[in-house]
Amino acid sequence: MIADRIRPHDVNIRSGPQMREYVQIADRIASERLSPILDWGCGLGQVSHLLLERGLEVESFDYRDGAELHVESLPEFPEVSAHLSGDPVALPYPDAHFEAVLSCGVLEHVQHPEASLSELHRVLRPGGRLLVYKLPNRFSYLELIARAAGLYYHGRWHYDRVYDRKLAVDLLTRSGFRVDAFRRTNMLPLSVTGAFAARNAERIWRANQWLSRVPVANLAATNLELDATALDGAPA
Repeated sequence: MIADRIRPHDVNIRSGPQMREYVQIADRIASERLSPILDWGCGLGQVSHLLLERGLEVESFDYRDGAELHVESLPEFPEVSAHLSGDPVALPYPDAHFEAVLSCGVLEHVQHPEASLSELHRVLRPGGRLLVYKLPNRFSYLELIARAAGLYYHGRWHYDRVYDRKLAVDLLTRSGFRVDAFRRTNMLPLSVTGAFAARNAERIWRANQWLSRVPVANLAATNLELDATALDGAPA
């Protein structure tokens, strides 16, 4: 398929502007000393790698279709040992184990969002933090352009979902979380590669941050971010 051919699996770690966003995420988490933290849906392991560099205790988990539960060093970041599992919901961790869970570009892809959030609630300590980054905004202008151009867009894959503020807040609230902060982010395409992007990664990132703070215009930003707290008791 066109969208799959033109979106290499490692484009995010080859893109200077995109890696700049991952660095900011890791710095924000490290500044709060949230540990142990679960990198849920760790993918290639880039954020786990950055968190480990900052001295945090990190567990990494990723879904792999058809895989038996096992631990494996990730090829791109061999220092990251991840639990890999073919179960789309269950996590191999005890109750109340983590102080924080990071979902970075993950929640929109899961097969059963409410069941997965209930499982995250289970492994979080009461008062633990759920940090949701890179949740696709249903009103994103870049998503509309990608769809029209035949590029990858969220919603193309079978389980993909896109969100607005109400949908995202309602989903987390139903799953036993209190949403403490909400942000719209990313007005420029960050997953770009090549010499120009490499030379200007910091400029692109700074311009992206500035544009994301422009009222009204940022309603069409690419991503939503939510900071939430796990409330006492199992989700209803």
